[in-house]
Amino acid sequence: MRLKGKSAIVTGAAQGFGLSIAENFAREGARVAVMDLQADRAKEAAARIGASAIALAGDVSKAADVDAAAKAAIDTFGHVDILVNNAGVSHRNQPMLDVDEEMFDRIFAVNVKSVYLFARALVPHFRARGGGVICNIGSTAGIRPRPGLAWYNASKGAVNLLSKSMAVELAPDKIRVVAIAPVAGETPLLATFMGEDTPEKRAAFRASIPWGRLSQPQDIANAALFLCSDEAEMVTGAVLEVDGGRCI
Repeated sequence: MRLKGKSAIVTGAAQGFGLSIAENFAREGARVAVMDLQADRAKEAAARIGASAIALAGDVSKAADVDAAAKAAIDTFGHVDILVNNAGVSHRNQPMLDVDEEMFDRIFAVNVKSVYLFARALVPHFRARGGGVICNIGSTAGIRPRPGLAWYNASKGAVNLLSKSMAVELAPDKIRVVAIAPVAGETPLLATFMGEDTPEKRAAFRASIPWGRLSQPQDIANAALFLCSDEAEMVTGAVLEVDGGRCI
C-alpha cells in the first residue's frame, strides 16, 4: 500500500475529483478527512469510503472553518501528512465584464485564499513533524486559458504559480508542494465551463484535446496518488498537466 500509515485532508471531496482522490488514498492505506461545504454529502462520501474516512463540513474560504478542520483531522488521526487543496468554483462561461463582483470575490476566496488559509493551518504542523505534502489542484485554464472564463483562468494561474513559490520556500522544511493541472473533466463544473451542456459544446471541448476525451476523476486521482506518495520524494514545484495534450 503506497500510503500506509499516512493521513490526509482532501477538500471539495464530496464529489468529482476530490471524491476520487479520497477513495484512491483510502484504497492505498491512508486515513482520509473528507472536507466539503455540503455537510450531508461529505458524510455520505466518508461512509462510502469506509472506516478509514471522516467527514468534515466547512467553507475553505473561511479561516475558522479551515482551522477547525485541521484541528479535527489532527485530533482524530494524530497527525496529517498530506493536504489536497481540491475545492474550487467557477463562474459560468461568459464575457469577463458580465461576472459580478460577488462572484469574482467568491472565485478567488475558494480557489486561492483557501491555499493560504490551509498553509497557515498546517505548515506549522508539517514543520513539527519534519515534512509533509501539499497538492494543489490547479488547471490547464491557468496555462492555456479558454475565452469566457477570464477570472477563473486567473485564479487557477495563481494556484499554479503559488505551488511553485511555496515549493521553493518550504523545501528546507521537507514539505513538498505540487500541483495538478487537469483539462476539463466529467465533474459538476463542466456545464459551468461550457456555458451550457449540449452535445455540440462537449464535442467542441473534446476537439481541443489531442487525446480525444475529457478527463475523468480517476485520471486526477491517479496523478494525486503518485505525487503525494513517497515515490515522488524528489518532485516538488511541479505542475503536472493531466490534459491529454491540451497544453502542447
